[in-house]
Amino acid sequence: MSETELNGRPVRPEELQALALTNYGHFTTLRVSGGRVRGLALHLERLRRDCRELFSAELDLARVREYARRAVPAGGGEVMVRITVFDPALDLAGLAGKADPAVLVTTRPAGPSAALPPLRVRTVTYVRDLPQVKAVGLFGALHHRRAAQLAGYDDALFVTPDGAVGEGGTWNLGLVRGGELVWPEAPYLPGVTQELLGGLLPGRREVVTPGRLPDFEAAFAANAAMPLGLRPVTGIDAVRYPAGHPVLTALSAAYAALEGEAL
Repeated sequence: MSETELNGRPVRPEELQALALTNYGHFTTLRVSGGRVRGLALHLERLRRDCRELFSAELDLARVREYARRAVPAGGGEVMVRITVFDPALDLAGLAGKADPAVLVTTRPAGPSAALPPLRVRTVTYVRDLPQVKAVGLFGALHHRRAAQLAGYDDALFVTPDGAVGEGGTWNLGLVRGGELVWPEAPYLPGVTQELLGGLLPGRREVVTPGRLPDFEAAFAANAAMPLGLRPVTGIDAVRYPAGHPVLTALSAAYAALEGEAL
């Protein structure tokens, strides 16, 4: 197959114009290993939910799965498969018409399967548009990530205008206190990996302000692209955390042991 397909066939350049100019749609990214995906049903359900939210349309998940399956190397191995749902006919002047969402499948190398180095992040006041939707419009998140990196950090952590810690631009924040997981309560994207990790070690949601961050023993970022499901966060502003906390080690091992679902 071509590296980029639209509705199961090679995409034509002009069909990508709506993504470049209007940039209205949603997506999910799968880490496929040996033809299997951790949390596949959760990824698909989110695609269905977001399609209803953005396009008032039903998404054929069997068709989506077939298109994604075509992207997997025949010999197995690991690959990142991104599924983007958008309407190639949509333009800025006519957003209210009946939508006909299409499925764009792109692939890229999965990268290393070993643990990634820890992150140091800084807090910024920001809330994504429709935070519950995994939307393609990432300008604000990427702008804050770039600014954080220029300031010597790895990424940005969003805080609401009223002072509640939320999420990173492309990851959920998890915190550890007394051996228990705590997920910040604020507008956020419910992550697939976050849900999987929560099933391995149940936790709770609570409002966390930047001033309360020193009360926690460890912090981590959760995202499906991370090979072990999580990446330690060793610094949030001036607050420091260990990279090798036992809860993070146990969570990573349990996540790595998940078999995943056949694509």
